[in-house]
This record gives sequence, structure tokens and C-alpha cells, in this order.
Amino acid sequence: MSYGSLWLTASMAVMSLSAVAAEDEGAKQSVELKIIETSDVHGYFFPYDFVNGRALSGTLARANTYIKRQRQQYDDNLLLLDNGDILQGQPCTYWSNYINTEEENLAAQVVGYMGYDAEAMGNHDVETGHDVYDKWIRDLFAPVLGANIINRESRDPYVDPYVIIEKILPQPGSGVEKPRSGKRPPGSPRWRTQERGVPIRIAVLGMITPTIGAWLNESLWQGLEFEDMVTCAQRWVTYIQEQEKPDLIIGLFHSGLSDGLVMDGLEEDATRLVAQQVDGFDIIFFGHDHQVHNEVIKSPSGRDVLCLDPSCFARNVAEATVNLTYDNGKLVDKVIKGNIVDIRNEEVDEDMVSHFQPTIDRIKEFVERRIGTFAEGCSTRDAYFGNSAFVDFIHQMQLQITGAEISLNAPLSFDTSIDKGPVTVADMFKLYRFENQLYVMNMTGREIRGHLEMSYDQWVNTMTSASDHLLLLSQTSSGDQQRMGFKNYTFNFDSALGIDYEVDVTKPDGQKVHILRMSNGESFDEDKMYKVVMNSYRANGGGDLIVRGAGIPRDSLQSRIIYQSELDLRYYLMEEIERMGTVRPKAAKNWKFVPEKWTKPAARRDRQLLFGR
Repeated sequence: MSYGSLWLTASMAVMSLSAVAAEDEGAKQSVELKIIETSDVHGYFFPYDFVNGRALSGTLARANTYIKRQRQQYDDNLLLLDNGDILQGQPCTYWSNYINTEEENLAAQVVGYMGYDAEAMGNHDVETGHDVYDKWIRDLFAPVLGANIINRESRDPYVDPYVIIEKILPQPGSGVEKPRSGKRPPGSPRWRTQERGVPIRIAVLGMITPTIGAWLNESLWQGLEFEDMVTCAQRWVTYIQEQEKPDLIIGLFHSGLSDGLVMDGLEEDATRLVAQQVDGFDIIFFGHDHQVHNEVIKSPSGRDVLCLDPSCFARNVAEATVNLTYDNGKLVDKVIKGNIVDIRNEEVDEDMVSHFQPTIDRIKEFVERRIGTFAEGCSTRDAYFGNSAFVDFIHQMQLQITGAEISLNAPLSFDTSIDKGPVTVADMFKLYRFENQLYVMNMTGREIRGHLEMSYDQWVNTMTSASDHLLLLSQTSSGDQQRMGFKNYTFNFDSALGIDYEVDVTKPDGQKVHILRMSNGESFDEDKMYKVVMNSYRANGGGDLIVRGAGIPRDSLQSRIIYQSELDLRYYLMEEIERMGTVRPKAAKNWKFVPEKWTKPAARRDRQLLFGR
């Protein structure tokens, strides 16, 4: 990897790489570049599933086989970018972030080993908290980009807004002296080369989805704010064009294509908006929405902007092939083509696995530790059709740990199970996927019902006949790694424990939920204030169920919180299971879909569609 070191300022990293150009007839010269992006890796570094104890397809260990093959072809003319959400999702990242904190962060080690040229920040990177991501930034060799992550005190970007990657188009007869590799020591002069050729300047501008405050408590991003992406891009692209005069401008956005959450005028998924409203980008690599995208969007001036998203879990990489032609040192032609490459069946890079094997062995030892026994197995599959032992166990633990009256919870993994028998640390990552904290909020009965109404409106169809679907499904989302055949995100399908209720699927949206009583036999009062336990994502407004469904203004959420756990919910679940020894998860039977003469046959049909049985 050649990380050259032409650093502009402390907030603008510049790297220099040498290029080999193909001499054309006369004074014309051309160069072909390959730019590869990974995104939303979520800890899928190695070809081993630490949660389920089996081999994994995809992963960076397979991606690196493909990348190394491309490096052989393109040499220094290959750029490698990662688009964030790398710090959460597998036990290996949890182990590195919170258990093995004294050593270099594992995600930083992997990025360094593979030779990435730049890294963006994602919302799940921010969710790890300042201690973790600040250390990760320090450990990384590549610059971290985020032009719209603003330091409230200085008003400057908290990380590098962009990086300039400089290649050299050699002049005939001139020898190329490659620049030195490594970060520039503080206070030292810029690295220079003796090359007399024409510099090819490539700008990479990074941004993050700005709606972080909709999901994460401010304690995780204290001292920061997140600027609108269009506004930020307009300012920085103008600056880059005027000050850097690049030949190519690349966006590296941890933000989906379009149609995401809108919070206080900020767009969660703003890639399309930026491409359509900001002139100057040649390519935008993006992510966050866990979907594959490969399309060309017209800029305000009618220029083509190639927009690529490889989806998640290192199953694909996105790549752009760029051909630049120069006439007497002046750029005269630019041809850009995009591709999504499926790397799931690539051979594993055994050198990479061997390099990290001691670390892999330590992580396996951590996740294989036995913490208790499940007397019965449980699966998230049941959770979409009524009470389930899997989701209700979490409900029961949340109530038991906090003493709240009502629990709200959704299945965070689409399709997973815990078998009867010994339970290990790895099983806790099935039970609870992310490092959410545990919150208790004051909510009125009316707000609780509104919250549930919005949940079930996203979850179930309004049935008009016995042959209708029970669930709100979508044929277009079967390959979507977050919707998995549903119209909406399954991690927003909140059910409740502590109350008895029915969901009448023949009623229109907003009128489906009928709360019968408290589960202890007391009456349920819509005007009474109840103590309600949920995860931090939900309590901070994630999924909009609290804000739009319950109708609690976003600026009032903090005043409603009466308890906030210090550590993540998974930690407390592990602690409770170890204390109990043997756990008997059972479905609570406190709610059901009605009318059952329609819903039970419809549930069997929809279960067959989703899971094959």
C-alpha cells in the first residue's frame, strides 16, 4: 500500500500515489484507474460466523482476494475506499471495541492490512461512542472523512472533510520516483517527488447521514452536529474545485439513495439529492441502506454522475473504471463505467486469515464461553405472527431488569434462533444484535397505543377477505437485506408485554390495536402515565414510532427518560442469564391477531412464503 503523505492541514489529508500512463499517439496520453468501494461491512472481516459458529460467504477475506487480483492489473492505479458502519455487527468488533480495548482496534488493523486509501464514518460507528470511535480514528492509517460532521466548538469538520489522492502522468523520457510512504510526521515538510510529469488529482469528499440524532443519544456524539448533505456538498465541492483543481471528484457518502427518514429538514438518504443538486461529482460511492445500486444520475448541468452502492456484509464490492485522456497535460476526455461485483464465491485470502489467526482464536474463545442453559429453543420466525418465546424473553428480561410496567421490543434479526441446551456469549448476538442501551420512559396509555398502532400499520396488511396476506409484504424487497420481503423494516415491528391487546387486521390503519387491560388484571387507562422500557434506538426516536406514532415531540424525548443503563442491553441479558442458570423462554400469549378465522390461515400462507415452512 502506498499512502503517500501530502497532507494539506490537520483537517485535510492528502495522499500521493504514482501512476503509470499509457502513451497515445502524438502528445496525447491516457490512464486507466480502478476505484473499489466496500460499505456496511459490519464486522464481516473473516470467513467465519462467530455468532453461529460456521463458515461465511463473502467477508473482507474474500473481497481481498479480488482486490489483490485487481492490484496486479492496475498496480498503483487502484484506489480502495470503505464507506463506514465497520465497527458494529459481529462479535469480533464488540470484542475489540469493549473487551480488548488496550490493543489497536481490529477494524483499524483490517483496514491497514488491506491498504485502504480512505475511510468514511457511518451511524453505527458513531453508536460505539466517543471512546471507541476516537481511538479507532487514531489507530487508522488511512484518513477518516466526514465533511458534515461538525465540531460544535471550533465549527470545523471533526474529521478530514476530503482527501486529495495525487497520481503522476509521466512525460515521455522522464523517470518516476515513487513518493515515500507513510504519514507525515507533525511539523515536517510535504513529501515531494522528482517526477516532472503532470499530476492527476483525485478528490474524495466524505459525508455521513445527518439524522444521527433520530437514533442515538447525544452522549454518543457529544460536541458534534451533523450538517445537511446538500448544503455541505455545495460548499466543499466549490472549495475543492477552486483550491485543488482536481481531475476527478468522488463522493464517499454513508447515506442511502433516497426516501429515508426526514428529521428537522435533514434527509437520511440524500445521495440522489446531492447528485441532482450539486455540480462537480463524477462518481458517488454510497451505502447505509443495505441495497445494491448502480445507476447514473444527471447533475444540475446535465453531467452524468455514476452512483454505486455494494450493499452490506462484504458480499459485493462496488467498482468504477475511469479512463482519463490528456492532451499536452490537459484533461480532454473522461470515460467512467460502474459495476457491482459479487465476491461471495471468491477464494479466501489465506494469507490474510493466517495473519489474523491469533486474533480469531482469541475471539472464538470469548464467544464460546458458556453462560447458561435454555430449557427450550426459540426463533424470531414466530415473532411476525404473534407472541414468540424469542421476543417475549427479551420483554421479560427488560421488565425484570428495570422494574418497568410495560415493555416494547422488536425482532432485531430477521431470521435467527437459539437452540435448546447450552447458551454461549455468541447466542447473545442472536438475541440482541446491536449495542443498544436500556431506557425507561414515561408514556401515557394513549401514547403507548399510538406507538403500537404505527408499528402494526407497518407490520400487517389490512385484510378485506380471508385470502389476503396477513403481513404487509413486498415482492420488490426480497433481496433487500433489511426488509427481506416486507414492505417495511422488521426491526420497527414493536410488540408489547405488560398489557393484553388484540390487533384487528380488518380495521383501517390507526384503528387496529385494542388494548384490553394490564396483564396483571388492572384496567388500562389512556390518560395514565406508565413506565415503559425499550432500547435506546427506540427511545431516541429511531423508527419514528415514539415521535410520529406516540406523538411525543422529538425535543421532549429526553425529559421523558427516567432511566438509562450505563452499558449495552446485551451485557445485562448475559448477566441475568448467568444469574438464572437455566432459562425457560416461553411465549407470553398477551396479544393476538384477529379475526382468527382469517389470520391463522393467512399466517400459515405467509410463513410459507417467507421461510418455506
